[in-house]
Amino acid sequence: MTTLLVSQPNFADHRTPPGHPERADRIRAVDQVLAGDAFGALLRRNAPYGDLMLAELVHDADYLSRLRSARPAEGIGQLDSDTFISDGSLDTIATGLGGALAALDAVLLGEADNAFCAIRPPGHHAEIANPMGFCLINTIAITAREAQRKYGADRVAIVDFDVHHGNGTQDIFKDDPSVFYASSHQMPLYPGTGHPNEKGVGNIVNAALREGSGGVAMREAYTDLILPALEDFAPDLLLISAGFDAHRLDPLAQLEWVDEDYAWLTAQLMDVAERRCANRIVSLLEGGYDLEGLAGGVSRHVTTLLQGRDNF
Repeated sequence: MTTLLVSQPNFADHRTPPGHPERADRIRAVDQVLAGDAFGALLRRNAPYGDLMLAELVHDADYLSRLRSARPAEGIGQLDSDTFISDGSLDTIATGLGGALAALDAVLLGEADNAFCAIRPPGHHAEIANPMGFCLINTIAITAREAQRKYGADRVAIVDFDVHHGNGTQDIFKDDPSVFYASSHQMPLYPGTGHPNEKGVGNIVNAALREGSGGVAMREAYTDLILPALEDFAPDLLLISAGFDAHRLDPLAQLEWVDEDYAWLTAQLMDVAERRCANRIVSLLEGGYDLEGLAGGVSRHVTTLLQGRDNF
């Protein structure tokens, strides 16, 4: 496999208050683990600036202007109880978006089989009209729409294994049968959405997992529910909202996954991608707030993308 790693050079320009879980050290931890000799075969690229006007593909027309109005001239402003915007945040989300779109280009033009984007802040909680849950724009939703607009992808799938339900992504695509969205997440937990009876127009699959249920329950949910639905959808492209906050070390949840769970899950998704979309996978970092757990999960995820599912 040829795997592209997209890094974000200005990740620290989006600042959050001291003690906030979504912090610049997250990307430092990812960069450090992926700098190891085991990852020498990765293609590497710095994220370019992306056009933030593409946010209008999934967000309200005045969404960006409201973010610009909320951005402080200096320091840190607050959008809701846990979502913050600093003077450099718009530049950071522009390169995060640019990185995702550069990965999309590389995969769909055949430069790489798959890609992982080490970007922040996360995006899957950002709804059509509202930033929330640490998220300012819904980067993966914009990427899906750009795959359709620029490359004519008829059917795009998004699989979200962040421990929190991606309410924003579901909000954006719930009425659109051309985009499949599947999420595994702890329930009950923030943001309170993602009940299995939320099915959109038949394009939404939610696997709600109990606190402490561990990798066994996760594997059952994917084997019995998510992977068959993904297979039946037969996407042209698979996007992954790769959150690592289901890890047993994470302070914000209690699903108790371990590093090898991420390797298993990545391998299963690659197996479907091989059959259905010529291996085309673009993975974007979402959550993961314990640095050791984040680094461990990312390491196994990217190792599997790089070496191929048969090496799992």
